[in-house]
Amino acid sequence: MATPLPEPALDRPGEACGVFGVCGPESDAARLTYFGLFALQHRGQESAGISVSDGESVTVYKDMGLVAQVFDEPTLAGLSGHLAIGHTRYSTTGSPKWVNSQPVYRQVGDNGIALAHNGNLTNTEQLAPLVDGNGATTDSEIMTAIIADRMNETGRGLAEVLPAVLPMFEGAFSLTIMDRDHLVGARDPHGFRPLSLGSMGSEWVIASETAALDLVGAKAVREIEPGEVVVIDQSGVTSLRPFDEVRERFCLFEFVYFSRPDSILRDETVHRARRRMGAALAEQAPADADVVVPVPESGIPAAQGFSEASGIRYSDGLVKNRYIGRTFIEPAQSLRDRGIRLKLNAMPAELTGKRVVLVDDSIVRGSTTRQLVQLVRDAGAAEIHLRISSPPYRWPCFYGMDTGDRSTLLAAGKSEDEIARFLGVDSLAYLELDRLIAASGGDPGTFCTACLSGDYPTDVPVGDRKYALEKT
Repeated sequence: MATPLPEPALDRPGEACGVFGVCGPESDAARLTYFGLFALQHRGQESAGISVSDGESVTVYKDMGLVAQVFDEPTLAGLSGHLAIGHTRYSTTGSPKWVNSQPVYRQVGDNGIALAHNGNLTNTEQLAPLVDGNGATTDSEIMTAIIADRMNETGRGLAEVLPAVLPMFEGAFSLTIMDRDHLVGARDPHGFRPLSLGSMGSEWVIASETAALDLVGAKAVREIEPGEVVVIDQSGVTSLRPFDEVRERFCLFEFVYFSRPDSILRDETVHRARRRMGAALAEQAPADADVVVPVPESGIPAAQGFSEASGIRYSDGLVKNRYIGRTFIEPAQSLRDRGIRLKLNAMPAELTGKRVVLVDDSIVRGSTTRQLVQLVRDAGAAEIHLRISSPPYRWPCFYGMDTGDRSTLLAAGKSEDEIARFLGVDSLAYLELDRLIAASGGDPGTFCTACLSGDYPTDVPVGDRKYALEKT
């Protein structure tokens, strides 16, 4: 299998995966999981996998690529069973290789367990010696190996060992885990990453986002709470709470960028929250301009809110190629040099001679944002006023984003004026943190803002060592 070409993506943080699970006596579990993963494809495009149980054995199928590239009708026909979990991966710990794709599987006696993980552990180095010799290359493999070892040592089942094992893991983890007979959903005690529980008839469904529940026809029941472990089998749902109670620290960037606009987080529709961010940005940093243009697609709701609050006309001046995804065919060097044009194209009719408010959700490294600004300039924009619906991204994330080195972050060592000059814009403004939190709703003290404020809610690896297991 060829190695995927790094996507000519916009200047975005990469997120650590989407997870899905389903259990029901009459369920075509693998097929439902396949469709559920479609709704979570935005959370990871490097690999996809499904693990399924027919009550006798656990089978795992996974490969590099998008969900539609990995699975076809014959493959799904061979994955029969009433219980399944699935995963879409974006690598944040461990290289983008087949060996690191998920779900991760371990044999346990005549049974087997599979695990799918969204997030990053912060104590990987401390845990690794516990499974020395098992060949683990990701924190997800370490978790699976520790759980399997405990089951083998004690002779106890999955649901029995999890309350003792899960508190060993520190950092961010929203998990789906399974054996022959049980589906488990678990969230770390801070609740960094989302996880929701849904139902349809006799089937129970777990998903990273409610949009995935919607796609398979499940009704959202509730969010799995921080520090909660939900165990599902043929008898129903059991809730366990094995963790010491700590303050919730939900990732604020789930509202800014990661989650789909049609998902619901903490009883709030993501799209509505993003529109409020744009309105708050118009109030905080108005611009004398002719047109408001979003960077598609996550910048669209904020641009709509900015336009409505400012009275400046909204226009889709940039068009996104929705079908580029990841490619296994390397483009000619001339196309690689024009990287962003593989993803976006400008419409001169909407931009020529216009004073443009360009609205985006974030700037991380800055290189592709600079290309984007030049694209708009080349299309004839007279002025470009860049408005970002989040604060400057200045600190690395250790909870599930691929920003482990502060030296790569544009805002880490530059003022806003310096950033504006680097990007080539006429003006630049970021949404202030308190305004962003207000737009997202909820208690300000329950969000993780580490990447924006440097305030980490847990101990983090010294010296940006989150890639302790990285293999080249």
